[in-house]
This record gives sequence, structure tokens and C-alpha cells, in this order.
Amino acid sequence: MARRVLHALDREPRATVGWLSETLGIARGTVQARLGALFETDVLRPPSTTARPASLGYSLRAYVTAAVAQSEFDNAMRALRHIPEVIECVAVAGTDDLVLQVVARDADDLYRIGQLVLRCPGIRRTATSLVLQELIPYRMAQLLV
Repeated sequence: MARRVLHALDREPRATVGWLSETLGIARGTVQARLGALFETDVLRPPSTTARPASLGYSLRAYVTAAVAQSEFDNAMRALRHIPEVIECVAVAGTDDLVLQVVARDADDLYRIGQLVLRCPGIRRTATSLVLQELIPYRMAQLLV
């Protein structure tokens, strides 16, 4: 049933509980309970993540790889959380330890953000790749069928 709710929300992101209930043939209380469970278990992301950074004035997007001194890993993560322009951070296996997705207003702002990342405790080195064009946007609908 969760997949049906997710699929319906993908088709109609502004769907109301009433619309979901009617469309899916599920009681309103059940829809509300399902939605609550989907948010509580982090299946659904907060609605703010659907906003495009450019619409908020952040016209540049980049991926930053970082090598971290393992003894400072927790301190690095705490510091990175305080940089608002870091919109995603994932741990990876390989040459580097982290991949950060960052947004910036312009090239000077990206430089400033890069310096903030480098000043985080335990960050040993970084490399930045600028996003030129989004070719396949973040998507999930194809996994719901």
C-alpha cells in the first residue's frame, strides 16, 4: 500500500489526504497514518528538498570529494553540518571518504564554501567538480512500478 501512496504522490505532489483517499480507495485515516509512517521512517524526504537551488539564488552546483582523517571523522561531520550550502553528504568507499553536494551563488561564493570545507577539522584534501548540466534529474518514479 505504501508504494501506491508514493506513486500517487509522485503523480500529484500537492495531493490532499482527501484526494489520495478517494483516488486510492483507502480510508482517510489510513492515508494519514501511512503518510505519517512514511515521514517518520524517512521514506519521504521533507518537501523543501524539492526546491531547485537556482530558484533560491544558488545558480552553481558542485560535487566536492574529501579525504578525512578517520580520527577526526565525527568532528568533520559536525563542522560540515554548519555549512548551509552543503546540501548533501555521503560516505563513499574508494580514494576519498566523502562526496558533498554543494550550492553557491557564483564562482567567488563557491571558492568561499570550498575554503570553509577545507577548514573543517580532519578534512585533509578536497577536489571540486562543477555541475554543468543536469542530464537525468533525481528520480524515483521508475522504481515504484
